[in-house]
Amino acid sequence: MTKKLKIDKMVKICTHSGTFHADESLAVYLLKLLPQFQNAQLVRSRNPPDWEESDIVVDVSGKYDGKKYFDHHQREFDTTFNDKYKTKLSSAGLVYKHFGKDIIKEVLGLHEGDKNVELLYDKVYKEFIESIDANDNGVNNYPKEVEPKFNDRNITLPSIVSKLNPRWNESCTDADYDRQFLLSSELMGKVFINLLEGYGKGWLPAKTLVEEAFNKRFDVDESGEILVLSQFCPWKEHLYAIEKDAKQEGAIKFVLFKDSSGKWRVSTVSVTSSSFEFRLGLPEQLRGLRDEELSKKAGIDGCIFVHAAGFIGGAQTEEGVLALARAALKNAK
Repeated sequence: MTKKLKIDKMVKICTHSGTFHADESLAVYLLKLLPQFQNAQLVRSRNPPDWEESDIVVDVSGKYDGKKYFDHHQREFDTTFNDKYKTKLSSAGLVYKHFGKDIIKEVLGLHEGDKNVELLYDKVYKEFIESIDANDNGVNNYPKEVEPKFNDRNITLPSIVSKLNPRWNESCTDADYDRQFLLSSELMGKVFINLLEGYGKGWLPAKTLVEEAFNKRFDVDESGEILVLSQFCPWKEHLYAIEKDAKQEGAIKFVLFKDSSGKWRVSTVSVTSSSFEFRLGLPEQLRGLRDEELSKKAGIDGCIFVHAAGFIGGAQTEEGVLALARAALKNAK
């Protein structure tokens, strides 16, 4: 008896033909990060029969159902990422809204139920995807009456993507647009992957280190106002969030860490993430001093410097910067 071989139907992703933009360029790349679309055939068409034959359709068709159709051009469309955001989604935002968590798990190898998936899902939308949505929907980041100091139009991703389209005075066949679209999708995708991996492999591990230091703060000093990082990492954004979650906003006054040279630093903490004003500065009488003069004045061995503005200082050892921080706390009492 002859055994018939089962031939799987080729999975198809469809977007519109012709001129392309950053949003569908990214949307297609995002879909191809998922196992079910990894080897999908890309169809670029404005013909309804091609939409019907495709498994998923983005940025064309005038339909959005969250299953097969992911277009945002229909008059009644007003979908946002969630209630926290006001920006209407583009095709990139729509794909990310429905598939973003699976994409994050796939790219970073995170397991189902990992609490960091939800954290990264919101973080990546806030820091990247929303700007693509806003740009495609014509939303300005600043009031129109604000006059820019310089023109940055040609260095934005949407502008770079736009210029990948064939020029008006060269060959502009469907094949030319399709070829250039692949370059555009690759560009947007690489930026996305770099951003996601940066958050997943750099930003998240830093959060863990700051949390550990925050939980051990009373082991460092009985005041609980000094943090010692086990190694340097980007700590400021995480510290504000950790304090807020613990209902201890403003608790930490100084953060200690070893720099790249092996010496130690003591940093003040700004009042807010965007403020130059710090919660508590290093002692006024030590500001601007260095080395032996500083060590003698402070009564602390191995001091290296205290900045004239009082927001950072250095010493040879952890004990040295801890003593500088404690001196500042004592002065404030």
